[in-house]
Amino acid sequence: MRESTGGTRQRIQAVALELFTEQGYEKTSLREIAERLGVTKAALYYHFKSKDEIVNSFVEDRLHRMDELIDWALAQPATQATRRTLVSRYADAMFTIEQPSVMRFFEQNQTVLKSLTAGQQMRERMMRLADVICRGDDSPRAQLRAALVLFAVHSSWFAVRAPRITEDERKKIALDVADELLAGIGEE
Repeated sequence: MRESTGGTRQRIQAVALELFTEQGYEKTSLREIAERLGVTKAALYYHFKSKDEIVNSFVEDRLHRMDELIDWALAQPATQATRRTLVSRYADAMFTIEQPSVMRFFEQNQTVLKSLTAGQQMRERMMRLADVICRGDDSPRAQLRAALVLFAVHSSWFAVRAPRITEDERKKIALDVADELLAGIGEE
């Protein structure tokens, strides 16, 4: 039985993400991705014309999730409860099954991402999300706290290095730190 086009695309994304994380984006070629998949470069090229397209494909889902969160938050009052719920929902999205490998890719390929459209879009969404977090408090302290709230969620993938920590424990630590930072937003 033939594999569906969607399944093939997902396999390509998974293998590319694995290679980009192991070797780095710049050192990985489409040929290497095809070889690891056991397909020809032409077969890979049918689904993705470039490494940039592969990266864009797994960033698009994240951007969509972030847009949904931003839209939801903007429809809510600018309260601490809304901020906490927003950050909790964001953490839930970041702690899905495929996200640890995506987060490792972002962390290990930051320089390259700055030049890719996908990286620029992620940065723009992160800034919009931080703006929504500090909505109602435009002080410089609130802006910094909002950015650090998001960084607390992201950095838990590489900053928390405790052996044998579960994903739930990692997420709880990230949300506890985020909550401490959120407490200073909107307060005089």
